[in-house]
Amino acid sequence: MKEVKIGFIGCGGNANGHMNQLSGVEGARIVAVCDVQPNRAQSAAENHNAQAYTVHSALLERDDLDAVYLSLPVFAHGQPELDVIARGLPFFVEKPVAINMDIAREIEAAVAKADLITCVGYQLRYLGSTRIVRDLLQDIPLNMVVGKYWCGTGHGDPGAWLRQMNKSGGQLVEQATHTIDMMRYLGGEVETVYAMQANRVLKDTDCPDTNSIAIQFTSGAIGALTATWAYDPGDWSQANVLDIFYEAQMLNWNPARVSVRESGEWVEKTAPGPTIDEIFVEAVQSGDAANILSPYSDAVKTLAISLAANRSAQENRPVPVAELL
Repeated sequence: MKEVKIGFIGCGGNANGHMNQLSGVEGARIVAVCDVQPNRAQSAAENHNAQAYTVHSALLERDDLDAVYLSLPVFAHGQPELDVIARGLPFFVEKPVAINMDIAREIEAAVAKADLITCVGYQLRYLGSTRIVRDLLQDIPLNMVVGKYWCGTGHGDPGAWLRQMNKSGGQLVEQATHTIDMMRYLGGEVETVYAMQANRVLKDTDCPDTNSIAIQFTSGAIGALTATWAYDPGDWSQANVLDIFYEAQMLNWNPARVSVRESGEWVEKTAPGPTIDEIFVEAVQSGDAANILSPYSDAVKTLAISLAANRSAQENRPVPVAELL
């Protein structure tokens, strides 16, 4: 089995999660890590027996890299990806893929021209609970998909980039993108969104803390998403939850399990699934990206929905997603 030597650009919380997962993946080895904060880069390097960098261009000068992970704040996407593409390296990038569609489209075009393997961190697609829903609903028309992402992360540091609209895009872009992506993955493509936003609790941020979005799917099904990050910081049970209505039935999905009715009784089902990191490493080893469910070009479509919802709220009108694609 070919050993995949991996470099990391960004060593924050999400990156550490992937590093820890990769430490248990056969054939994967982290050889280089980079972060603009030297102590963070050094800590990750020591934990994974890698070399530390503070400038990503220096990391990319190595000739032993087989793939790169990019775990960056939303506003920092762009040049790092283009530099990785210029090196001809497969890459894994955390969601969302960009702060705006111009950057996303530029990277998407460069990926297509270079014909590279890519994977975006929409890990919920790979869960056993997700596969159960896909199998159950195969060829069954949906009536409605209702999603929610309620949490308390907006109560953090008022000066953090997360709470600055021009740096994070707000909750719909940075965080509830996971729920939007699952609504797309399980419900199909989205045609139009009509959103309302408010700032009811977090007065020291220019990001909305409350979002409500009506969704029209291309299939004719309808949907709704509510999202707030001004909720209880200690309760994560209401984040990434979907109710899916089909025929005269419904199911409830969250990452841990699917709840469905069988013979009039609610039954919870779950199943094991591969990690997104295992899938990415296997794709790089084999050169076959068939098992990657979240390539870059697909993730651009999820970003477009988030940005369309923000535009809808700002302009007080329904926004066709095609306006952004």
